[in-house]
Amino acid sequence: MPSDASLPAATTTPAPPGPIRAFWRAFRENRGAVLGLAVVSLIFFIAVFAPLLAPYNPTEQFRGFSKLPPFWVEGSDPRFILGTDAVGRDMLSRLMYGARVSLFIGLSVMVVSMVVGVALGLVSAFFGGFIDVLIIRIMDLVMAIPSLVLAILIIAIIGPNLTNTIVAVTIVGLPRYVRLVRASALTELTKDYVTAAKVSGVRKFRLMTVTVLPNCLAPLIVQAALGLSDAILEAAGLGFLGLGAQPPTPEWGAMLADTRDLMLSHPWVMAFPGLAILITVLAINLMGDGLRDALDPRLRRS
Repeated sequence: MPSDASLPAATTTPAPPGPIRAFWRAFRENRGAVLGLAVVSLIFFIAVFAPLLAPYNPTEQFRGFSKLPPFWVEGSDPRFILGTDAVGRDMLSRLMYGARVSLFIGLSVMVVSMVVGVALGLVSAFFGGFIDVLIIRIMDLVMAIPSLVLAILIIAIIGPNLTNTIVAVTIVGLPRYVRLVRASALTELTKDYVTAAKVSGVRKFRLMTVTVLPNCLAPLIVQAALGLSDAILEAAGLGFLGLGAQPPTPEWGAMLADTRDLMLSHPWVMAFPGLAILITVLAINLMGDGLRDALDPRLRRS
């Protein structure tokens, strides 16, 4: 008999990575997406802990300290790192609290749009007929009107405030979710596992929510990430026009509107909220691109 030393060494194949590890491995290949995730995480951290991080109350006015420049410009005050606005409010504090308002609007719009869009999209795909035609034609009507114009029309009817801004932006962004879920559900309904579930007697509600919906989540997650940035932009546009969050609420779009008269004489007062919107939207879009690549196996890099 051969000795143990002469036997070939047993080889073991490494276990395949789990779904979360595989997703993260694919996501981190996109360096822009990782950078976007880091920036978004930092902005969320600032928004959550703004009461602890902000040096002052965002609505507090310091008389005699209006229109102060940021710390690197001559004539600045070290107590106000990014300067003050036209009425003496600290810019850094208003930017931090503005992150709370803008992200709250974006997240609220995203959640409501997803819930309503998923429900309408699944109903449209499963029931078909007149219900399908009615839902899709209403969504087509909403998409036929430019988004900002429609949002302004809605605000003009229901009035300008923070809650109505969320309602208006939700209605504007709803068709994307409805059409996406409907298209994904119609594709899944042609597959064998759905046919097998129908034959086995699965009820329609369970078929929609448990069998089909989980397989529609990948594109829905990507749309939700990109929809977050769109909602922030729409809310900022309404705020700039005076139809969104009302003063003295520290919302980035409203901050731009309050200081547009100072654009030439004191440009930093407008530059900071504009940069906050730009950086936030860009970071979310980069993160959304990474999510799309990581969740779609066809787009993953080899």
